[in-house]
Amino acid sequence: MSDKGKRFPLPLSSVVDQGKKRADSAVRSSTPVTAQTAARNAATAGVQARSAHSGSSHAPNSGTIPQRSAPLISDAVRKAMVDRVASQGVKDPIVLGAMQAIPRHLFIDQGLSTQAYIDASLPIGYHQTISQPYIVARMIELMRNGGTLKNVLEIGTGCGYQAAVLSLVAKDVYSIERIKGLHELAKQNLRPLRIANIRLHYGDGMLGLPQVAPFDGIILAAAGLEVPQALVEQLAIGGRLVAPVGARQQMLQMIERTGVRDWTSTTVESCHFVPLRSGVM
Repeated sequence: MSDKGKRFPLPLSSVVDQGKKRADSAVRSSTPVTAQTAARNAATAGVQARSAHSGSSHAPNSGTIPQRSAPLISDAVRKAMVDRVASQGVKDPIVLGAMQAIPRHLFIDQGLSTQAYIDASLPIGYHQTISQPYIVARMIELMRNGGTLKNVLEIGTGCGYQAAVLSLVAKDVYSIERIKGLHELAKQNLRPLRIANIRLHYGDGMLGLPQVAPFDGIILAAAGLEVPQALVEQLAIGGRLVAPVGARQQMLQMIERTGVRDWTSTTVESCHFVPLRSGVM
């Protein structure tokens, strides 16, 4: 199927109904996207996003990220954000390259564009937020652990930003959102970027996606009093789950599956997230 005939982001059904093909492809090795490739891919995606925004059917002959008129969303400002994240302790070049490549301002309300690259969470509606850049990078770095990620699961799609960053770090990204309005917003935000390895699902994130498990990595963008057992059991052996845990005082927790019935848990650092809830709305 040509790109023209595809829907982006791809629905979960595009892989669930093709179990044999997915099993065959899982045998093939995958190489994580390098920082240089990430930047090049996002530059191309940026051109397509700008073309879609202008209504043109042809992408201009340019390799720049789409920008609005405000000067605070330039490449230099995005690089400054990544440099700040690195100075806070994130060292993984793949993760930093992905953060540099994805234009965060395209995932928030245009009225907040000038705040897109400060190290803070921002409102995205429905009493939810886009996570601060540092914590996005830190959680992905912990989950990746310098290795190759074939498929990862994100709980809490939100506006779609973290899924976009993950798409440059993992071979396949599955993301669940329980709020219908945010699920639709994420689709709207991601569609112009035409990222082919993200699959969005509207549903209860606390249940995970057992139909496409196990996952090399699972990341939660909301905090519960504990990590749902269903998610822990969907980790592949050697895989890592990273989640905020707690009520008023939250801590980032990393769980690694070391055997069929064995897991280890490590408390990493303090954090602050919206509550993890069950069901859909």
